[in-house]
Amino acid sequence: MLFHTTDIPGLLIFEPKIFGDSRGYFFESYNEKIFQGEGIHIDWVQDNQSSSSYGVIRGLHCQLNPHAQTKLVRVLHGRILDVVVDIRKGSPAYGKTFSIELSGENNKQLFIPKGFAHGFSVLSERAVVFYKCDTFYNKESEAGIRYNDPALNIDWKIPIDKAIVSEKDNRLPVFADCKSNFVFEN
Repeated sequence: MLFHTTDIPGLLIFEPKIFGDSRGYFFESYNEKIFQGEGIHIDWVQDNQSSSSYGVIRGLHCQLNPHAQTKLVRVLHGRILDVVVDIRKGSPAYGKTFSIELSGENNKQLFIPKGFAHGFSVLSERAVVFYKCDTFYNKESEAGIRYNDPALNIDWKIPIDKAIVSEKDNRLPVFADCKSNFVFEN
């Protein structure tokens, strides 16, 4: 499994080693020993899966402390543009966005530590997204940022007339007004 750093501290891309032959393929999507060897000590407590059609934009979501979540995101089927925003006060990347295409073909995974707002857009006809969390969901801790905040200027790779966004996500505040109780720890 290959680990790739990004220009945002703590945000990592995992690319599993795939063993393929005439029957198909095999790979380890998670191996605790390998992750711990990279200094990542996480106790995963919840797995989530969603299915969405083309044009759906989910996010940008987070859970505030003390219920903040670290996530390991991958796509089982289809393609998405996975997007995060660093909302850790004091971070050298505070307010920066990062995006990556995750797909059932490239098998890349995005490791998102606590302190990021997260969302994705569906680029294929349908996409099935799977992610691990290290903390249980807590409704009272929900927070987020509106997907189309002009200050962030995120290109979701979806034409505006094809975007499907929930009413709840359309009501989220812009980045300047988002709730955040995260502080960057180097």
